[in-house]
Amino acid sequence: MAKLVFELNTSLDGYVDHQKLGPPDMALFRHFTQRVRDLTGMLYGRRMYEVMRYWDEDRPEWGADERDYAVAWRSRPKWVVSRSPEPVGPNATLVADDVEAAIRRLKAGHAGDIEVAGPDLAQSLTGLDLIDEYRLYVHPVVLGHGKPFFAGPRPPLRLVANDLIGERVIRLTYVPA
Repeated sequence: MAKLVFELNTSLDGYVDHQKLGPPDMALFRHFTQRVRDLTGMLYGRRMYEVMRYWDEDRPEWGADERDYAVAWRSRPKWVVSRSPEPVGPNATLVADDVEAAIRRLKAGHAGDIEVAGPDLAQSLTGLDLIDEYRLYVHPVVLGHGKPFFAGPRPPLRLVANDLIGERVIRLTYVPA
């Protein structure tokens, strides 16, 4: 059975905004590339999926690290939870009806980690008791406002790991207590 892992970059005060947090340093970027290689797939809400579609097409300004990430990202299946009938891109499947049943089938039909990206989607899945692990990549930045990592109530959590990624980011890994 697959494990759903909600993981995102966050500020010290708990907000997610990749624009304001700035680009990851090379150590963190390479960590994310390896992380994507290790994933069974990714589960996105429509907005997060549209942001990540940046990696669908090669860009001339990319270096080797960006090309490596794009290759890894493209190689993994993606499931996009959305009520919008808009088509999804390559290697992606739209999940529009009976999301809970679809995600339960997804978990039962796969092994390994499936990344959940997006606070709103994670809130919905948390409410259905479907998130197995939370990974916060905490950056030493205080944003003061924005979209919170936890978009709503969550279960009590238990810290199971903490890792320094590069020189600036700490990954905190929690499971429901």
